[in-house]
Amino acid sequence: MKRILTFSLMLAGVFFASRGWAEGVTPLPDKGDTAWLITATLLVVMMAAPGLGLFYGGMVRSKNMLSLLMQTLVVFCMLGVLWTVFGYSLAFTDGNAFFGGFSKLFMQGVTVDSVVGTFSKGVVQSELLFAAFQLTFAAITPALIVGGFAERMKFSAVLVFMVLWFTFSYLPMAHMVWYWAGPDAYTSPEAAAQAGEFAGFLFNKGALDFAGGTVVHINAGVAALVGAYMVGPRIGYRREAMPPHSLVMTMIGASLLFVGWFGFNVGSALEAGPTAALAVFNTLVATCAATASWCVVEAIFKGKPSMLGAASGAIAGLVAITPACGFVGPMGAVIIGLLGGGVCYWGVNGLKRMLGADDSLDVFGVHGVGGILGAILTGVFAAPELGGTGLWDYVTDAPAAYDMGAQVIAQLWGVGTAVVWSGVVSLIAFKLVDLVIGLRVPEDEEREGLDTTSHGEAAYHN
Repeated sequence: MKRILTFSLMLAGVFFASRGWAEGVTPLPDKGDTAWLITATLLVVMMAAPGLGLFYGGMVRSKNMLSLLMQTLVVFCMLGVLWTVFGYSLAFTDGNAFFGGFSKLFMQGVTVDSVVGTFSKGVVQSELLFAAFQLTFAAITPALIVGGFAERMKFSAVLVFMVLWFTFSYLPMAHMVWYWAGPDAYTSPEAAAQAGEFAGFLFNKGALDFAGGTVVHINAGVAALVGAYMVGPRIGYRREAMPPHSLVMTMIGASLLFVGWFGFNVGSALEAGPTAALAVFNTLVATCAATASWCVVEAIFKGKPSMLGAASGAIAGLVAITPACGFVGPMGAVIIGLLGGGVCYWGVNGLKRMLGADDSLDVFGVHGVGGILGAILTGVFAAPELGGTGLWDYVTDAPAAYDMGAQVIAQLWGVGTAVVWSGVVSLIAFKLVDLVIGLRVPEDEEREGLDTTSHGEAAYHN
């Protein structure tokens, strides 16, 4: 592998760049960078609660509204605790190419004074803030999965599955894609070769993922599809009408996700600088393009565009641009958005019928398909001749040659690994949960609705 890294390379898979700092001259975090990352972290929290809960909740029947709100909120909070206990350590410390180690269990050694590298030499960020930002990614990703088996899975089974999946799918994927030694370690070819020994498997393959196309969206989308198969379809699926009970709620949730996604994508730059500005523009314009694209395609095939389609198109655009937002130029973002809207429309219609799974809220059709598309197109539109940022050689601190074919192959490594890894882990985890406590609620409870049978509450009262 060429020891060439991209400028602003992976989401935040930075190792402690102190490997490359001279003793006694560790830089301090910039207050502007710190203030921005605090804001970005809060924006991602807003995506989970209330954004994702309202987006999902509005799409189910009214008898299951609270169950979706409950699942997204509790999963997020539960995994935030697990991230603090062992997740951060397993994702972002030295270990092997697939898992980190145990040196940061219980956040040991992480203090108000400890720092991590960013994507610029000599620039650092607070480690506590970095860990908090990463927590939001680690906690919202499993929450995305619940849309695949909405309205029929036991609450206890959801929680146990999430613990297993988080531990054996999310954490290793995060480590494989985002863990590296930081730019300050790349002082010479020899130092770069040594730094590569600590990097994750897909990082060393050269796969680019600015904010989570593989780690978040493909990873969660595949798990949701496996869950839809393992849990089985809802009672009456394809025989009874199951329209969304509140498209207003779904629109509100989608809007909160849209705004929050700027924390997700732009915060991944870790600095309030030029790359963050690029990510802002790309995230905005790709989402606009995907919404328009979905509406046009839907009008062609169904005769009229729908509010649900527009909201879904917006999410599709956000998903597709996520891995690419810091690497491609504005027109590359527009093309990714246009393709994302059309391809994800097919994902929730044609592909869904082909697969035959009751992926209730189209998690795979949007997140899985959109993530795959965006990850591959990142390798295309990151090319400088197409307006992208290209690659940066941290050893020479200068631009590096860009080979589009080689980069697309690296992207395919990321896509394939995410699909296989998440698929296998999800299959085993669902099977274990089914054997121990069972996956589905009884038929009478499903018919009555999970709000009352699982939680003893109702979203609405007549």
